[in-house]
Amino acid sequence: MYEDKTLTCKECGAEFTFTASEQEFYAEKGFTNEPQRCKPCRDARKNGGVRREMYPAVCAECGKETQVPFQPRGDRPVYCSECFSKR
Repeated sequence: MYEDKTLTCKECGAEFTFTASEQEFYAEKGFTNEPQRCKPCRDARKNGGVRREMYPAVCAECGKETQVPFQPRGDRPVYCSECFSKR
């Protein structure tokens, strides 16, 4: 029923995906407006406007490129959020 949509963040201008499952969740909660900010900008607003610097990394489990809020040193594995939540 729902299809993924590409939206533009009004805060940083980055494109982000408003997934079908997110759209379904919004509909279930009765929300009528689409999100206007990407996840990092939404998180920054929740943290009092402090935006964390994100660093590129490759997940040690699935190999997916991801962003993490710390500088990977190489001596320990780094996981994407999906693989990290499974651990």
